[in-house]
Amino acid sequence: MTQKLKKTPLAARCEQAGGKMVDFHGWLMPVQFAGILAEHKAVREHAGMFDVSHMGQIFVEGLNAWPFLQYINCNNIKNGPAEGTYSHILTEKGTIIDDAISFCLAPEQFLVVVNAACIDEDFAWMKKQAKKFNVTVRNESSKWGMIAVQGPEAVDIVNKLLPGVADLPRFHISPLTMFEVDGYVTRTGYTGEDGVEIMLPADKIGLLWDTLLQCGVVPCGLGARDVLRLEAGYLLNGADADQTRTPYEANCGWVVKLAKENFIGKDILAAQKAAGLKEKLTAFVLTSPGVPRTGCKVFVGDKEKGTLTSGTYSPLFKGIAVGYADTDLTVGQDVEIEIHGKRAKAQVVKTPFYKNRV
Repeated sequence: MTQKLKKTPLAARCEQAGGKMVDFHGWLMPVQFAGILAEHKAVREHAGMFDVSHMGQIFVEGLNAWPFLQYINCNNIKNGPAEGTYSHILTEKGTIIDDAISFCLAPEQFLVVVNAACIDEDFAWMKKQAKKFNVTVRNESSKWGMIAVQGPEAVDIVNKLLPGVADLPRFHISPLTMFEVDGYVTRTGYTGEDGVEIMLPADKIGLLWDTLLQCGVVPCGLGARDVLRLEAGYLLNGADADQTRTPYEANCGWVVKLAKENFIGKDILAAQKAAGLKEKLTAFVLTSPGVPRTGCKVFVGDKEKGTLTSGTYSPLFKGIAVGYADTDLTVGQDVEIEIHGKRAKAQVVKTPFYKNRV
């Protein structure tokens, strides 16, 4: 029996706007509207919006809310009002359950925004660990809708609807009132452009979608989002990062703060850093025609050196990809990527492919 796909509060509006709907981790989501290239251009040059209502909202409350988040995250979680922190939630083996952003709403209240495919697992893991800290963990994901507005014109457009948004610093959160209901606005992003994410109760998020359409913001789907995020060097959870990889292997050592008193997986990560890595997430740009895809093998001569976890055609760079490869590969080195049985020339590069404007 085919499992019924979950729908976001904006699914019907996405279809009305011409969205081509697909199964994304059990959710019915738009892969594209006008087309991936047009949507990519809109975000890089103007403003585009994404239905990200499938993402999760988990609230953590209590006297020990901050120590609890410090324990389950490898990064130092900021606890100043309105501050947000990107981090990895780890297993006891030091591997990645999810990459999430924790926002401080008040000294004893945090909102953790998690990936859609990880909501149930994150929530169960957090509840299990919360017993040691006497904190309350609430999964309110089904109550909220969320729209990400991204692009060089995004903040100016939203600021006209919500005056003051332009003054919100990066990686901060602010409460808002819109359409006579309370919500939140954050300023993070997954595209390499400036922008905001607006969270409203599920029954009101459609009004925001309609308003943004009237403002000329272009609806964008998963296809454009994947190209944009890969250009910007962001991980795709479940592909570039999962429970078989550590933050160090995922080339995200900057989120690991070994100086912290304690966190889940700390000893294993410390040992891995001391011993050195055998593989790490590595970036490649094709120097010959071809579109690299997940699963393609990387070669130096006759030696297989790695496997791609993400790959796509970028309007800015042609073929781009990341994958786990031997750590002896160096930036600027020539390699070959096997695509449909044929070798395409490529080069090892640094990420991000596209340098953030923000």
